[in-house]
Amino acid sequence: MIDSKVAIVTGGGHGIGAEIVRHLLVQGMCVIVADLKPYSVDIQDPTRILCIKTDVKREASIKNMIRRGLSHFGRIDCLINNAGLLPSEKRSFENTTLKIWNDYIATNLTGAFICSKHAAPYLKKYKGTIINMASTRAFQSEGNNEPYAASKGGLVSLTHELAITLGPDIRVNCISPGWIQTHREKLRRVDHSQHPVGRVGKPEDVANLVSFLMSEQAAFITGQNFVIDGGMTVKMIYM
Repeated sequence: MIDSKVAIVTGGGHGIGAEIVRHLLVQGMCVIVADLKPYSVDIQDPTRILCIKTDVKREASIKNMIRRGLSHFGRIDCLINNAGLLPSEKRSFENTTLKIWNDYIATNLTGAFICSKHAAPYLKKYKGTIINMASTRAFQSEGNNEPYAASKGGLVSLTHELAITLGPDIRVNCISPGWIQTHREKLRRVDHSQHPVGRVGKPEDVANLVSFLMSEQAAFITGQNFVIDGGMTVKMIYM
């Protein structure tokens, strides 16, 4: 059981993050949604959900979010570092500026570090957990997304480092999703059939894994990365 606990979900205003928020609320948890974008959900009880505009690139913004969250709920049991910039399919390696590189690293990697640093003292009190959201692009590449791949690879390494630093009081794990349908784009039959499980992933697939890693059932698991991609990273593909 993980009800009555409090989770912070960065980037919880949209995509996978929004589904994680909805999933945890349904399970009875309280959630702090930390995002630059607004979040709308069918559960509007202010005693259960608190939305705080947060820029994970700014330490002051993160500290404010944690302070307000603690003031509202009184505790923090889990930090889900989900906020991040998505890969760009339009930019070439030659057109990747230092600013673009720094933006990806600051948002996807440094933001998780800062959030973990400031949440850790409160997570320790309740034997809490940290879950980092990486990507299968930390292990596989399509090209021309160097900042994204590097930031997600760094997040995997940060996970096992934090697990050793913060254990045994805090468990730290990582999730690396593959193709997850977060929008209502029209998918082709081949999009589904190329996955060994026969379909593209859904946000709820990731949310289910999040809730498991937070639970007592996962009490012996820390420092690990969990690939959730329908089997694509173990599939041999010959052109």
